[in-house]
Amino acid sequence: MVEMGRAEFEDAVRDALDLLPPELAAQMDNVVVLVEDDAPEDDPELLGLYEGVALTERDQWWGSGQLPDRITIFRNPTLAICDTPAEVVEEVAVTVVHEVAHHFGIDDERLHELGWA
Repeated sequence: MVEMGRAEFEDAVRDALDLLPPELAAQMDNVVVLVEDDAPEDDPELLGLYEGVALTERDQWWGSGQLPDRITIFRNPTLAICDTPAEVVEEVAVTVVHEVAHHFGIDDERLHELGWA
């Protein structure tokens, strides 16, 4: 397990978002990325979670008054599976890409095929 403070972990998440191609990041719509220390009790080893309506599922009426979609990256489960800070940075980048892909409507099966799961 790696020791990494919340601020440093948040920097890793921010850096991972900065790695997204600009044309892809520009298409992210009504989504917020958050860091939480712990995953939900029903899945304590979860590294990230997308909650919302994927862009591919939205219709012309979607969005009026809607709360933003949420991508949450979980710090403690990520730190628990990594041995070095560099591994944390790499795992955070993979997790961010994985959850952003869900925002764009890409499911877990396809992410496994692409090597992002």
